[in-house]
Amino acid sequence: MTKEDDYDAIVDLNDTYPGIGTFKFGNNKTECQQQIEMVRKGLKSANCAPFRDMKDDPDAMPVVGRCDIAANWGGSPAIVVRTTRVEHVKFCDVTEEMAEAESSTYTLQGWLTSKEAYFKRNGGWSDDMPLVFEFFELVEDLEGRSL
Repeated sequence: MTKEDDYDAIVDLNDTYPGIGTFKFGNNKTECQQQIEMVRKGLKSANCAPFRDMKDDPDAMPVVGRCDIAANWGGSPAIVVRTTRVEHVKFCDVTEEMAEAESSTYTLQGWLTSKEAYFKRNGGWSDDMPLVFEFFELVEDLEGRSL
């Protein structure tokens, strides 16, 4: 797909899912594609981010009921997800359910260790830092779909 094809595909999806937004998982191509595959396989049904990353951009804040496109790293649409629940929680208050929803490969302790290191590398970490936890469901897998 070209950038123009990507744009046309997103416009077409906006007709199907009015108000749809677009985002990418992860901070690099490998993370992005791994997380998309996890959603496709039912191994990921949540995402979290520091509140600081969204506080100045209201459009970035997840909204229950809204559909969003998770794009491949290159920008082409990969999947459509619908937000089912949003929770604001301190890092120290994340539960086992939350950790497992973000990746079924995580235990709570594994999630805490991994995310602490990730947040330290990406803007800072504290035990009481506010997070936005978004729970979602896969609505449509766009792989192979004629857009």
